[in-house]
Amino acid sequence: MVAQFLGLKLRLLGNLFRRSPWQLVGMIIGLVYGLGLAVFLSAALIALRFAPSTEPIRDIIVLGGSLIVLGFLVIPLIFGVDDTMDPRSFALFGMPNRSLSLGLALSALIGVPALSLAIVLVGYIVTWTRGFGETLLALIAAVLALATCVLLARVTTSIASFLLATRRSREFTGVIGLFAIVMISPVAILLGNVDWAEDGSAVFSALADALSWTPLGAVWAIPGDAANGEWGQALLKLLIAGATLWLLWLAWQALVAKMLVTPSREAPSKAYHGIGWFDRLPHTPSGAIAARSITYWTRDARYWVSLLMIPVLPVILILSLSVGGVGDGYLALLPVPVMSLFLGWTIHNDVAYDSTAIWLHVTSGTKGLADRLGRLVPALVLGIIVIGLGTGVSMMLHKDWSVMPSLLGVSTCLFLGGLGFGSYTSARFPYPVTKPGDSPFAAPQSSGSAAALVQSLTLFGTLLLAAPAVAFAVLGLTDNPEWHVASLIAGCGIGVVALIVGVAAGARTFDRRGPELLAAALRA
Repeated sequence: MVAQFLGLKLRLLGNLFRRSPWQLVGMIIGLVYGLGLAVFLSAALIALRFAPSTEPIRDIIVLGGSLIVLGFLVIPLIFGVDDTMDPRSFALFGMPNRSLSLGLALSALIGVPALSLAIVLVGYIVTWTRGFGETLLALIAAVLALATCVLLARVTTSIASFLLATRRSREFTGVIGLFAIVMISPVAILLGNVDWAEDGSAVFSALADALSWTPLGAVWAIPGDAANGEWGQALLKLLIAGATLWLLWLAWQALVAKMLVTPSREAPSKAYHGIGWFDRLPHTPSGAIAARSITYWTRDARYWVSLLMIPVLPVILILSLSVGGVGDGYLALLPVPVMSLFLGWTIHNDVAYDSTAIWLHVTSGTKGLADRLGRLVPALVLGIIVIGLGTGVSMMLHKDWSVMPSLLGVSTCLFLGGLGFGSYTSARFPYPVTKPGDSPFAAPQSSGSAAALVQSLTLFGTLLLAAPAVAFAVLGLTDNPEWHVASLIAGCGIGVVALIVGVAAGARTFDRRGPELLAAALRA
């Protein structure tokens, strides 16, 4: 039976090579990159075999191994993985739960993640070939590490497909995961402030020691502790690693048994009264599009991800600059322009988020101007709030209110300029995005180069438009405060002109390229 499961998994992987040529190229590039990285790490571990001191090697391996285990744990939960060997697919075959669990677990060994980990573990074993006992423990630990990571991914993948089956739960989990990942950046910045020449080894050693007593790092510390002469600790951590694998096996069996007799989760029905924003806004083409855009911004996780990044990016920037010694007065002026820049930039591919629903605009003869104006409403409302409230808070922190005109001018120019560029590029250069209902992180493979080009052009174009306002603001801070008024006038003037020109050009393009927009949506 196990052989049948392994053969089925091989055939499923073989079918991946029957996709379109571009998807095949992208998949091969990813495969080469993943296996190449694994070979590089394995070679680095083999090179450590000849290092004279074993203590730092053990710390490095424990820290790196803990990250690997953590990746097998959280990636399926946060990003979602297509479970081709879902236990529910075998519910009608009447197989014993234990046999089915074993077959599905072993089939998980066939795949790029397991193969990459196995390559790394070869180097891990060679690293500790410093004696018979260390080599034996390294072999046992490598088997335990491979089994633990593969079974952990198997459990979390099934949990993701079982408990996160509804669209809302997947979206919520994805957004929370993104927030957690982004918040790692401040931690990295703080670690970068550590004097590694003086305290680096102590910090690494303390962190590795703590992780080595947890299920994340115990299995990676076993041969290293033995090589350092701490055989008692090595055996205790071997027990921790074995117990972790045993508990995972019990959890996997219980999960398979539960999934075989439990139907897929369905989102609970919810009664809505009225038609929401469509009742509150004017009954015109622009009003209807504005109502739909506001609904998207408040309910679609794809927009949540972009909006969540807007307040987080200034935090990361401020932490980075504060570590570099930039004064608090200047740091207080940064958040509002940065948020304004990215808030205006969010609509640069707005049409693509409609997916095939864009056919309603094309077939109904919706005017491009109505479409462009309607899509601006949620961004304009949010931008006015951010610039208005943010400027007041920044001025209270900066304590020099003469700078306020420059802050308003630069922020307004970045915001309106981004909206102007976005109003044109979303109609002229739409690129494939995540489809409605999919994970916010499931970016289409065909969007890579086009997405990077459009994003870069709109972002740097917006920065170029704001250059005069920024220059006047710098003069106001360093030379004469009267330049702040010039920054306000230049920023607002350039921003308004950019918005008008962008909306007009985008409307004309939308009217002319309606069929092409629909065709692009169907191809995505």
